[in-house]
Amino acid sequence: MRRFENKVVLVTGASKGIGAACARRFASEGAAVVLNFHTDREGAEKVARTIEYGEGKALVVGASVADEDDVIRMFNDVKSSFGQIDVLVNNAGVFKPASVEGIDSSDFDWHFRTNVLGMLMTSKHALNLFPATGGSIVNIGSTASTMAPAGGSLYAASKGAVTTAIKSLAKEFAPRGIRVNGVNPGYVITEGVQAAGLASAEFQAFMVAETPLGRPGRAEEIAAAVAFLASVDASFVTGEILAVSGGSGM
Repeated sequence: MRRFENKVVLVTGASKGIGAACARRFASEGAAVVLNFHTDREGAEKVARTIEYGEGKALVVGASVADEDDVIRMFNDVKSSFGQIDVLVNNAGVFKPASVEGIDSSDFDWHFRTNVLGMLMTSKHALNLFPATGGSIVNIGSTASTMAPAGGSLYAASKGAVTTAIKSLAKEFAPRGIRVNGVNPGYVITEGVQAAGLASAEFQAFMVAETPLGRPGRAEEIAAAVAFLASVDASFVTGEILAVSGGSGM
């Protein structure tokens, strides 16, 4: 099934993990994919090569979603290459586990500028590139927003803000025919999770014990849910948050 034939999809934070899986999934269904990265150009280009090897179309664009000037430049590049976008996947995000005693204002700025403001800025500047027939925005949240783990107050709060913004944006963009939804992944072992020190055998065992399906998720499973929400199969769905978590957080 090629639900995104002749569509253009922009995925932020597409150099690894869930973002890379989303990029590959959309390409496999016929989309031309714009892979955004901030620091890992090599990773994004590697994902682009796998897409092009499968005869798909891929464009790699560097930008920090936390910097509005960068976001504007990114969409100018997209406009020059493709003229429009049909789907925006706001996946770029950051996480540093820390107790409240160990955080400061710079940690707050880092989490909220990337996870919240970045999502708002990309959504804002995508508006002018959606066709008159509308499109879809899918934001990647986290079950941390509802489970609220100890040592994750900033991250959980930022993802909670994303959840609330999704519902507001869905109402705001509906007259334009643009649907806005979210996916809240559970425990998925990605490069980001490993970098945060959350992939140890002990932590994995704890998270699996908290997951009714009894295993970590896979990035490809998150990508499948994102593709569903972005597709015509979800044409009457907006303002919804889909937990893809193996049952954790119920």
